[in-house]
Formats: sequence, structure tokens, C-alpha cells
Amino acid sequence: MDTNKKAREHISALSDDALPEEDLELAGLALRTADGAGAWGVYHLIGDTLRTLETPPLSTGFASSLASRLAIEPLHARRSSSAEAEAGKPAALAASAPSS
Repeated sequence: MDTNKKAREHISALSDDALPEEDLELAGLALRTADGAGAWGVYHLIGDTLRTLETPPLSTGFASSLASRLAIEPLHARRSSSAEAEAGKPAALAASAPSS
């Protein structure tokens, strides 16, 4: 388990007021580290930016830079839609049911 990633997930959930009560102590401990305090600031900056009505200024070439970075991201396997999954359920259930 990646402890740093888990700590950041706790801090993110806390900043969104969505952290389960049983994880509050862990989030508090994470906030006492330099990385945790930095993450707290960044998550609040992101939240504040998303809540503003005006669009923040973007650097020159932002869109093309983002497109280039997205183009090199690996593609993930396509998940089946819920309709496809539902359609396959009866056959799967019938195949797993014991025959009499």
C-alpha cells in the first residue's frame, strides 16, 4: 500500500468534508507532515478555483500542451456498459446454477 497516496486521499476527502469519522485521526496525523500540509493547501486552492465564477488565466500554449500529454497517456481497457453487464447476467446465472 502506498502510504503517501492513502494520506493524500484522506486529506482530499477531509477537504471535501467527505472523510468517514473513523479516518479523522489518520488525516490529522498526515496533516502534521510537510507533504500533508502542502496537499491541504493545494486541495483548497483547487476547490476555491473550481468555485469561482471566472475562468483563471491559462498560460500560452496550455491547450496544446495538455493535448500532447493526453496523447501519450496509456489507453485503458474498455469496461462493459451496465446494459451489457445486465444482458449477460441471466446466462452467467444459468451456467452457475446446479442442475437437478
